Amino acid sequence: MKLLIIEDEPALQQNIAEYFNRRNSQCVAAADLDDAREKLLFRTFDCIILDISLPGGNGLDLLREIREQDRKEGVIILTARDSMEDKIVGLDLGADDYLTKPFHLPELNARINSVMRRRQFDGSKHLILNELKLDVDDRQVYVHHRPILLSRKETALLLLLVSNQRRIVSKAAIADHLSGDDSGYAGNNDLVYSHMKNLKKKLAEAGCRDYIKNIHGLGYKFDCHEAP
Repeated sequence: MKLLIIEDEPALQQNIAEYFNRRNSQCVAAADLDDAREKLLFRTFDCIILDISLPGGNGLDLLREIREQDRKEGVIILTARDSMEDKIVGLDLGADDYLTKPFHLPELNARINSVMRRRQFDGSKHLILNELKLDVDDRQVYVHHRPILLSRKETALLLLLVSNQRRIVSKAAIADHLSGDDSGYAGNNDLVYSHMKNLKKKLAEAGCRDYIKNIHGLGYKFDCHEAP
């Protein structure tokens, strides 16, 4: 994931970058509006973390420019001011979410993941695949309109596979996606297999057809068109 961090507080900028670099994201930082405009001129990103109060102007002005240019990046605005007006204006201008300082980095990570999930599914909060339904924001899964109980890792695994429908996802990519702060997942195919086995078992017990295929030696693929 490619992130643009537009934040003028050096310590916070560094903390955010280090946190997401450890999660294999590519982070680019800008400390003011001119620097941010230059970064955006030559690169595209998956998500922009945008502080409102910046040297040289208001971050909301940059947000307006981003949306007028019809750029597709997700945008999460940051503000030190607990102002409902700022939040409303930001959301009206096209921000996907907001956080008020101070905040915890895992919360920012969760917000970014939520934005990315929605954008992966074309902004839809719900995805229906035959008898299977996923509530993207609430991370709830239904089979034949009945909720099923999945662990956090199993839900993350299912969302990863569904967001890459009909494409093979390697075991290494799955392990990286599930790892979070747990270094024990790195290269651990046994953990991947265990979560995959449990996910498939729970889906089958709920009456869901077998959409998750093991592609020998390569990884797994979700395809709701090939299942019998």
